[in-house]
Amino acid sequence: MSNPAHEPAILQEPRRHRYLRLIALFKIGKGVLLLLVGVSLLFLNARTRWMDALSNWTADEILMEHSKTVDYLLNRLQAVLAGGTLRATGFLALFYTAVLFTEGIGVYMEQRWAELLMTFATAALIPLEVRHIWHHPGVVGALILLVNCFIVWFLYRVLKRDKPKTHAVQPGELVQTRHGDF
Repeated sequence: MSNPAHEPAILQEPRRHRYLRLIALFKIGKGVLLLLVGVSLLFLNARTRWMDALSNWTADEILMEHSKTVDYLLNRLQAVLAGGTLRATGFLALFYTAVLFTEGIGVYMEQRWAELLMTFATAALIPLEVRHIWHHPGVVGALILLVNCFIVWFLYRVLKRDKPKTHAVQPGELVQTRHGDF
C-alpha cells in the first residue's frame, strides 16, 4: 500500500468520506433532474394543446398563415412530438436516472461496487463531453467535464488506496490431516 504521508490531503480519512458523500449527493441530484425530464417527456400529455396553441399563435400573431417555411417547421416539430423521438428520449432519461440513483446511493453508503460503477460510468461519458465541447464550446460544458474528470480521478485513487486484501495462506495455516501430519 502507499504511505499515507505521501497521499493528497483530499484522500485522507475525514476528507475522503466527506468528498465521497458530496459526489454521491451530486449524482443523486443529477438523477432527480433527469427523473423530472424523463417523466415530463413520457407522461405529461399537454403536447397537443401546446401544438395547437403554437399553430394558432403563428397564424394570428405572425400573420404568416400561408408561409411555406413556417408550415414546414411546424410540421417537423409536430412529427418529432408525435413520433417516438421524445418517447425514446424519455425512456433513456429514466434508465440513466436509475443508474445515477444506484451510483449515488451506493457511493453514499461507501460500497466498493458502487465506486467501481460510478468510475466506469462517468469515465465512459468523458469522450462524449469532450466531443460536445469541441463542437459547442461553453463554460457550462467545460465545468461539467472538469467535475466529471475530478470524480473519475478521485474514485480511482480511493479504489486504488482501498484495495481489498487478499488472504494469503501462511506457512502455519496449512491444512492438517487426521493424524496431525502435514
